[in-house]
Amino acid sequence: MIKQLELFLPPEEAADNSKVSEAARLELGASPETFSGIRILKRSIDARSRQIKILLKVNAYIDEPLPSLHPERTHFTYQKVHSKRIVLIIGAGPAGMFAALRAIELGLKPIIVERGKDVRSRRRDLAAINKEGVVNPDSNYCFGEGGAGTYSDGKLYTRSSKRGNIHRILNILINHGADENILVDAHPHIGTNKLPGIVTAIRETILSSGGEIHFNTKLIDFNATGNQLRSATLLNILTGDKNEMNADAMILATGHSARDIFEMFYRKNILIEAKPFAIGVRIEHPQHIIDSIQYHCNLRSPYLPPSSYAFTNQSGGRGVYSFCMCPGGIIAPAATDKGEVVVNGWSPSKRNNAFANSGIVVSVNEKDFKQFENSHALSALRFQQNTEQAAFQSGGSSLKAPAQRLIDFINKKLSGDLPLTSYLPRVASALVEDFLPIAITQSLRESFSVFGKKMKGYLTNEAVLVGVESRTSSPVRIPRDSTTLQHPEVKGLFPCAEGSGYAGGIVSATMDGERCAEKVAEYYNQ
Repeated sequence: MIKQLELFLPPEEAADNSKVSEAARLELGASPETFSGIRILKRSIDARSRQIKILLKVNAYIDEPLPSLHPERTHFTYQKVHSKRIVLIIGAGPAGMFAALRAIELGLKPIIVERGKDVRSRRRDLAAINKEGVVNPDSNYCFGEGGAGTYSDGKLYTRSSKRGNIHRILNILINHGADENILVDAHPHIGTNKLPGIVTAIRETILSSGGEIHFNTKLIDFNATGNQLRSATLLNILTGDKNEMNADAMILATGHSARDIFEMFYRKNILIEAKPFAIGVRIEHPQHIIDSIQYHCNLRSPYLPPSSYAFTNQSGGRGVYSFCMCPGGIIAPAATDKGEVVVNGWSPSKRNNAFANSGIVVSVNEKDFKQFENSHALSALRFQQNTEQAAFQSGGSSLKAPAQRLIDFINKKLSGDLPLTSYLPRVASALVEDFLPIAITQSLRESFSVFGKKMKGYLTNEAVLVGVESRTSSPVRIPRDSTTLQHPEVKGLFPCAEGSGYAGGIVSATMDGERCAEKVAEYYNQ
């Protein structure tokens, strides 16, 4: 017999499986002789009172053996597709890699083209950004195998359950090396330190099944005859050689920072649309401040993870919200070209860094883009670029990021000095108004005051605002038919995931990649 039940336990008991098992046995009144044990299905923290509890949903096994694996574990097999029909996939981020895996399952041969380097070779370019302030426009925190998510934490929680089977995605990750706990934790994440190994294992699955992956190669053009995709022009970044590849179907999974793709569509007069997004700053606190607020303590229990938070507010008709909160995290330089400063955040798997950071961003709209209206579909992109260039200038025309202490920002005062931050290229004192429009800063200022009332102690000059957080989502949408997922003007072209204005975050992107692969299979079978 299997009984499902919920347990509320102190953190130190919830961390000990034997104590969890005994609590379940006592709850059910089962004898030690008949009770086989438990499997944890879900784990979350209830910190609403000073007596913090861990909520555990478990399966308890009575009079039957305890399964060796988590009950929601699934294994996948991949067929050989060396000689099968080809689908060209542009981009080796989460959407592209999972599109390739799904294509293999469906009997198609994926050929992935990735402008950046393999996941381990990217590290040299990331080191150059952090230590030397040198940005490789094709290999950085956004571009390269695994996409932006590889070096920005690997958060796996999503609200988009309608897009696909979340447990399927998590199981594929586990089968390639992720910890089984991602099936259990309410807010699972893999950690930047562990993601490269998982990405490498996925690559090996694709290659061993007969797929191909070409690094240092990018799409520079495609050709269509009678609105039907026929071929793609690829550029080898290292040699400068161009190659024309036949392509009856192409999944475009390039990520939200592939501006050259948007420029190409604009140049070719193929339909794209300006898209609202959000922009703001990344705020960093010492982690112990967030822990003390959320856990109602002076010192966090070793049985509790570093604490996080989530905020939303409406100010001036704009949504203001926390984005990509990274407990025990690091602020990363996410620029993809010279002359711009962009920040993002990530955490190692243990989330054991001394700082907590989060994007705090404000929605932007067509009024904000109006000064760039002559750029038409690229107006939001031009606004985004202009803000990042302003941040570059505010930081001293280097990768130093402009920064301001939180209370100084609220009081409209330039910070005389700045606290230590996790941002390795360093920060420079500046006013947030120097790089963000007044309407955005007003919404930020009002919202921080609201957030401070929700979390007593959040408003402190030990916190610092670092700019600019501008790559929350794509500023351009590449439209697609809601049924076929093909571009309305180019048959065989499947705009995909975050870079085309659909999905957001790793899990949503992977599910959208799978959907596009399934639609390619349907397209081929017509």
